[in-house]
Amino acid sequence: MNAGLDAADAYCAVLTRRHYENFSVASRFVDAEKRRDLMRIYAYCRTTDDLGDESGGAPNALERLERWRSEVAALFDGGLPIHPVLVALQPTLERCHMSARPFLDLIAANVQDQRVARYRDWEELIGYCRLSAAPVGRMVLAVFGVTGDRADRLSDDVCIGLQLANHAQDVSRDAEIGRRYLVDTDVDARGIEGAAQVMVERARTLLASGEELERLVPRALRLQLALYRMGGLAICDAIQAIGYKTERSRPSVSASTKVSLVVRAALQSFLRGRTA
Repeated sequence: MNAGLDAADAYCAVLTRRHYENFSVASRFVDAEKRRDLMRIYAYCRTTDDLGDESGGAPNALERLERWRSEVAALFDGGLPIHPVLVALQPTLERCHMSARPFLDLIAANVQDQRVARYRDWEELIGYCRLSAAPVGRMVLAVFGVTGDRADRLSDDVCIGLQLANHAQDVSRDAEIGRRYLVDTDVDARGIEGAAQVMVERARTLLASGEELERLVPRALRLQLALYRMGGLAICDAIQAIGYKTERSRPSVSASTKVSLVVRAALQSFLRGRTA
């Protein structure tokens, strides 16, 4: 029994249960070792985001993110981790043969958030999403031993689609902190609501890649992916229902809809398992 590792995992568990509402549902279908691996990854993502969003402004955030980047890079170079999230993460990295790139890309995305408040075109925004969203999917695939360019591309689509849905949902919240992820060219051509509609339509298209991805992965991962995909589509539906006016209010998914998503995701995962 490693007391230090147990304490680090307990720390990760607190972060995960506080922020990831779907984790407790989907993780019941995952064995204990992979559930622990996912918990460590989610804790890493949460810690990285918090360093960017809760450091009181760019100077402090950039300094903390650079320190975090150095600690993460040192871990992959064989250094001894100190932060509890990295202590917990180390055995997962070794067992799953994970590369440094997705972990460092996520830090780079948070650095970019401190320096870039708007995106001129879709090329710029998708480039940001490849740093901020796609790495999470790559980490999860590695835990389940899913490899290959096709799976990677489909996973990137789903993660970016989910992030676009969240960006379209959070227009009012982002405005409060001086950020806007709606693309400038769309806003200039169609206004805020029209730009939000364009983003939702792109999100739906990308999320549709999840149906194929779910056929490629083990049963234990299939339900989680279905929940992410269907949850993203539910956000898109909620935005559409208020006429894409997310600059005025933030739409949410009702509790009853969330319950139905779990049931539908479980059913679809079972049926895809039988036809895979």
